[in-house]
Amino acid sequence: MCGIVGFTGKKPAAPILLEGLARLEYRGYDSAGIAVFKNDKISVKKSCGKLQMLRDLINDGVDFDSTVGIGHTRWATHGKPSDENSHPHRSQSGLFAIVHNGIIENYASLRKTLKKKGYTFLSETDTEVVAHLLEENYTGDFFETVSKTIAMLEGSYALGILCKNNPDEMYAVRKSSPLIVGLSDEGNMVASDIPAILPVTRKICYLNDNEIVHLTADSVEIFDMDKNKIEREVKTVEWDVSAAEKGGYEHFMIKEIMEQPKALRETIAPRIKDGQIHLDGINLTKEQLEKVQRINIIACGSAYHVGVVGKYVIEQMCRIPVFAEIASEFRYADPIIDENSLVIIISQSGETADTLEALRVAKKQGATTLAIVNVVGSSIANEAQHVLYTWAGPEISVATTKAYSTQLALMYLISLDIAQKLGRVDDKYVGKMLSSIEALPEKVEKILKIAPEIEEMAQRYAYLEHAYFLGRNLDYAVALEASLKLKEISYIHSEAYAAGELKHGTISLIETGTFVVGLACTERLVAKTMSNIKEVKARGAEVLLLTCEDYGVHSEEVDHILDIPTTHELLMPSLEVVPLQLLGYYIAKARNCDIDKPRNLAKSVTVE
Repeated sequence: MCGIVGFTGKKPAAPILLEGLARLEYRGYDSAGIAVFKNDKISVKKSCGKLQMLRDLINDGVDFDSTVGIGHTRWATHGKPSDENSHPHRSQSGLFAIVHNGIIENYASLRKTLKKKGYTFLSETDTEVVAHLLEENYTGDFFETVSKTIAMLEGSYALGILCKNNPDEMYAVRKSSPLIVGLSDEGNMVASDIPAILPVTRKICYLNDNEIVHLTADSVEIFDMDKNKIEREVKTVEWDVSAAEKGGYEHFMIKEIMEQPKALRETIAPRIKDGQIHLDGINLTKEQLEKVQRINIIACGSAYHVGVVGKYVIEQMCRIPVFAEIASEFRYADPIIDENSLVIIISQSGETADTLEALRVAKKQGATTLAIVNVVGSSIANEAQHVLYTWAGPEISVATTKAYSTQLALMYLISLDIAQKLGRVDDKYVGKMLSSIEALPEKVEKILKIAPEIEEMAQRYAYLEHAYFLGRNLDYAVALEASLKLKEISYIHSEAYAAGELKHGTISLIETGTFVVGLACTERLVAKTMSNIKEVKARGAEVLLLTCEDYGVHSEEVDHILDIPTTHELLMPSLEVVPLQLLGYYIAKARNCDIDKPRNLAKSVTVE
């Protein structure tokens, strides 16, 4: 949520800021703005709406020659989307300008105090408080003022800060919101994510919580809250800017769906060597695992749906009780976990606010923590005791596809590793499962070839207003993800139900023409699921069934069948999800929706 870009260099900042903001559009936003120096003042230009409106307002930035500036795309939290609530925000006299990602939890009390001191607020945001507070605390020393101000803030924030009296430098601060630094001979940058920096440099370093960075055209210095200087390793981004571009595809989402075989190979291949599991970043011993009495899988959104799959897989393989939990519920539920608990945290960005806080709760209560993330150096990766990276590459579309699939692959490998160490499975079983996991990319490639068939089918369902996904066991876990994919990008009301629960209320919603997607890919449960499908057919539903060709389902039992290849029952979710991703995509395309940036959604949810 929200995107921050800052630049201090040897060329005009405004075009670089606009390019960086364009590369952060995927995070979700409702307004955009920049602040640069002009005529010995800080000039702020901002606009509610799409980034193009800001571009038009400032003539693509060519009228500004300032080499220092900050930019922002806002996703509304405090105050509706409007020009006034857009960032950057200036202090009362124009001495400071700031951009902010996160939430200042004590803003109301600070606002009240500042009003009593004569400060006038022009917006409804929590961010404007910080701008005025910087002015109130100003000592003539930029660094001292920043340090004093952030010590007064509660909550989460990434801040980019300019001071009128220091036109050749900027400060940035991070606490529980992502912020990285880019370094080059052309100048130095801060940004919320790597794509914004790539047009300038691939040399980056990560900021940790409660760190302050000072940037000029020629230098980058990082300090802790006690003003001690910190040395930080500079890393090179291995993928270049083309990986974050569409590459000829109409949308990032379809590009990322089509990239899933490659992402799966790159995630799986390094972890299977000579028929053995090699999980880099995890060194859980047999003795440690024998003490584990329960496993909690904690995540949000699609990552939570991976956790639901993980529950079924781990319990079947390892015979350990598993609880898949939504992070925002877990952290406030006074969870029953202790030193005999293993907590698996899943997050694409590694910055998901509720998931990060759930991780901290688990650690505080003594649990062993293991994270599955896609972003090296992210907060969750840094704070978990064990971490596995998905190696999915950059995922730009808000609706996750390849990140979900690679998370599933790692969940299988983690489950198998635990089961093998505990002696719950024999070598023959391990070998068979590893071969099946290695074969997943090829089978996904085969499924992707039926995309034209699915696109044609999507035309039939594009203008329905309701959809229901039904499945049992692992099929139900996939139904949750398939339903989310459809609703978040097409805006069709969609729900997923355990098929056996149908008759306990849900069937009252079924009438002539109701669209139902049945999932029957768990072979031992096909007959049970088909009995539920027949119940909805008898009440007039139009049914699209996802199943496997050799499961014996007859086409006359439903309206349409999508057949997919088979694999081991526990691995079927990796194959099932792909045609349903395509279905959601093509329905949204037929409805002319903004697929990569669906309304009200953000890629990285860094606030509660």
